[in-house]
Amino acid sequence: MNSGNKYNIDMCHGPLFSKIVLFSLPLLTANVTQVLFNAIDLAVIGRYAPHEAMAAVGSCGALCSMILSIFLGLSVGANVLSARYIGARNRHEVFRTVHTTMATAFFGGIILAAVGILISRPILVLMQTPESVLPKSSLYMWLYSAAIPFILIYNFGSSILRAAGDTRRPMVFMIVSGLVKVLLNLFLVIQVHLDVAGVGIATLAANIVSSALVLHALTGQRDSTRLFMNKIRFFGSNFKDILKIGIPAGVQGSLFGLSNVLIQSTVNSFGSKAMAGNGATGSLEAIVYVAFISYYFAVISFVGQNHGAKKYKRIVKSIFYCLILTALAAIVFGWAIFLNGPLLLSIYNPDPEVIKWGMIRLKYLVSVYFLCAIMETLNGALRGLGHSLTPMIVTLLGACVFRVIWVLWVFPHFGTMENLLLSYSVSWIMVCTVNGIILYFICRKLFQDAAHEYRHPAYGQIKVN
Repeated sequence: MNSGNKYNIDMCHGPLFSKIVLFSLPLLTANVTQVLFNAIDLAVIGRYAPHEAMAAVGSCGALCSMILSIFLGLSVGANVLSARYIGARNRHEVFRTVHTTMATAFFGGIILAAVGILISRPILVLMQTPESVLPKSSLYMWLYSAAIPFILIYNFGSSILRAAGDTRRPMVFMIVSGLVKVLLNLFLVIQVHLDVAGVGIATLAANIVSSALVLHALTGQRDSTRLFMNKIRFFGSNFKDILKIGIPAGVQGSLFGLSNVLIQSTVNSFGSKAMAGNGATGSLEAIVYVAFISYYFAVISFVGQNHGAKKYKRIVKSIFYCLILTALAAIVFGWAIFLNGPLLLSIYNPDPEVIKWGMIRLKYLVSVYFLCAIMETLNGALRGLGHSLTPMIVTLLGACVFRVIWVLWVFPHFGTMENLLLSYSVSWIMVCTVNGIILYFICRKLFQDAAHEYRHPAYGQIKVN
C-alpha cells in the first residue's frame, strides 16, 4: 500500500533497524529544529524584554500542554488506527479513518480554542501566577488559544502521514513554520516592542502556515490516505475506535499536564527568577524530549502496521530497537545540555540567580531523562498494540497521582526545589517497571495466539511472521 507514494516507508518488509532510523531521523531533525527556534524565541524575549515577560511565557507551558493533551491524544488514536489498516491493506477503512481524523481536528480545534480563551486566566490565578506576570501570561494564553485549531490540523494531519511512513514532509513543514515564527518574533519583539504579544502573534501565524502545508500534502496524496475536503465527516465506527485508543492517551497527557501545573504553581512560589530559570531550562529540556520522542512515534507506527499485518516478530524487534535508540538519544542530548548548562542558560538570561535556578532543574531532570524516554516508548508500544487504557491507568497512578501526593505531603517537609523535582525521576522508574511487565505478557499472548492460528499441519511447527 505504501508503494503509491515515494515519501512512504514500508514498515512490514525489509530490515527494521535502518527503517526505524530513516523514519525517526526526519522527526528528530524537525523537532529539534523546532525547539531550537522556540529557544531563539525565548532568548529574544529574555534579552529584549523584562524578565516578567520571559516568566509569563515560560509559566504558560504546563497550562498549554494540559489544554491540548486530550485532542493530541486523539491524534495518537488516529495514528494507530491508520497504521493498522494500512498494514492490513484495508483501503476502505483507511479512507474512513483519514476523513474522520480531520473532522475531529477541525471541529475539536474550534471548541478547544473557545475553552482555552475562557478558562486560561482563572487557571493562571489558581496556579498562583504573580500579579506582576498575570496580565502578560493571560494575553499569551489568549493568543495561543486562537492558534489551537491550526495546531490540531497540523498534528492530526501529520499523524496520518506518519502512519503511512512519511516523516520527511512533516519535517519540512515544521522547519518552514519555525522560520516564520523566528522571523516574526525578531521583528515584533525587537523592532515593534510587543514582547509577549509579539510571541503570541508569531505563534499563531506559524501554526497557520504549518496547517496549510499539511492540508496541501494530504489533498495531494496518491494512495488511500488522500484527503478530499468535501468528504470530511465523522464515520461512527472509526470515530469510536479513535476515541477508544486516543481518549486514554489524551487523558494521560492531561493528567500529566495537571500534575505539571501543580508543580509549576509550586515553582511559582519561589518567585519570578525561579520561574524564569525554570522556563529557560524547560526550553533546553524540550530539545532532549523531542530527540527521544521521535522513537515514541516510530514505535506506534511500526507496531501498529505490523500488528495489522500480523507480523509479530517484527513487533518485538521494533519495540527493542526503539527502546535502545530512545535511551541513547536521551543520554547523548541530555548530558550534552547538562554539562554545558551555565553557558546555555546564559543565552536566555544572563542573571546569575536565574541561571542558578535553571541548573537545579537540569541536574534533577535532564540528566536522568532517559528514564522518561523509556517510559514514553513503552507507552507507545502498548498503544500501537491497541492497549491504550492500560498505560493510562499505570501512568495515572504511578506518575500523576504520585506527583500530587509528593507535592502535597513530601515537599512541605523539605521545601526545596531539589526535592520538588526529584518526584519526576521516582515516578518514571515506577511507571517503566509496571508497563514493561505488562508489555511482556501482552507480547507473549500474541505469540501464543499465533501458535494456535498458524501451526504447521505436517510438522507441528509454529510459523509466526
